[in-house]
Amino acid sequence: MKLNQLSDNPGARNRRIRVGRGIGSGKGKTGGRGGKGQTARTGVAINGFEGGQMPLFRRLPKRGFNNVFRLDLTEVNLGRLQAAIDAKRLDPKGTITGEALVAAGLLSRVRDGVRLLGKGELKTKLTIEVAGASKSAIAAVEKLGGSVVVKAPKPKKEEAKA
Repeated sequence: MKLNQLSDNPGARNRRIRVGRGIGSGKGKTGGRGGKGQTARTGVAINGFEGGQMPLFRRLPKRGFNNVFRLDLTEVNLGRLQAAIDAKRLDPKGTITGEALVAAGLLSRVRDGVRLLGKGELKTKLTIEVAGASKSAIAAVEKLGGSVVVKAPKPKKEEAKA
């Protein structure tokens, strides 16, 4: 088969309806927009408007808040660390940091830090430097004779000032 022989399935593409081309077309006069008024015009932005009635989003109570001091930590499981070590992307002899995890392709970026979680099985002795770790992850690493160094993460707000 050649590129010029490719074709779509019959009926896969519909012809677009030409609006506003005479009453006989079935989509003439108002062009499918109903009568006159705001919604017949272009540039209408009335999402959530209920004709003057108090809108639903204002009738419901406000709830919760956004904590501006919350840290955005990236999670890594022990199983993914072991898979990277088995694939020779991580060196278990040195200290594993967030930058090493990014270089190994386990993370796309280290936001405010890395949090180590205990899912999966670890078979190698490691020294890992993270911003946070679960109790099960620390126990699994220390059981093999490794160590987890939990360093305080640097939030984005402090880095902007410095």
